[in-house]
Amino acid sequence: MSAQLKLEKQGNTAVITMSNPPANTWTRDTLVGLKELVNELNADKNIYALVITGEGEKFFSAGADLNVFASGDKGVAADMSRVFGEAFETLSDFRGVSIAAINGFAMGGGLEVALACDIRIAEAQAQMALPEAKVGLLPCAGGTQNLSWLVGEGWAKRMILCGERLKADKAQQIGLVEEVVETGEALNAAIALAEKVGEQSPVAVTACKALIQKGRTGTINSALPLERELFVTLFDTQDQKEGVNAFLEKRKPNWVNG
Repeated sequence: MSAQLKLEKQGNTAVITMSNPPANTWTRDTLVGLKELVNELNADKNIYALVITGEGEKFFSAGADLNVFASGDKGVAADMSRVFGEAFETLSDFRGVSIAAINGFAMGGGLEVALACDIRIAEAQAQMALPEAKVGLLPCAGGTQNLSWLVGEGWAKRMILCGERLKADKAQQIGLVEEVVETGEALNAAIALAEKVGEQSPVAVTACKALIQKGRTGTINSALPLERELFVTLFDTQDQKEGVNAFLEKRKPNWVNG
């Protein structure tokens, strides 16, 4: 990985740290790198969860460096919007559980990467916003869609159309983040939660996540038959047999992710 995107593996958890001081902004290279990294982690059967955080004490990520768009070049805009979208959609489709440890300001593309995760844990001092319209732009990496799905249309419009910035406690109140912890504790809390993922069958988690996210694009009438179908499909896996027998034998299961 590049110096701006650091990877550490702790047991069954991969920790990705955005490291581009002073504000951990995204570049074309780091966006392409994130997509490649998530694909690599998808292929690593020993990884069940992914945690992403920012380096330093002030910023999770301030999003894109606006210097990239200062020229008004539409070709640059098209390229950057594509790589932003591909990176965060790949993260959203990660087969395991993704957790954002929001350790400071999460602005624009910095909030969008958190929105692409399954779960968000924020530190008490963190602040979140999608302020793109303040500079004549819009959130182009899933922000308008993921935020609306998560917090509802009203709060999405307040944040995007009115440029409202939220503190961590308000973000938790409206469902933008699932947990608020003390300053300096987001990463520890995220890793602890990721370790709980390791207690679940990874193949079952993948199937469950796909079903939950299907609700965004399909109907319950189409999802319910698929739910039953995937339940039966799990009986083709070693983990199903291991999980049931471990429970009956009162021992900890040994997952093989297959």
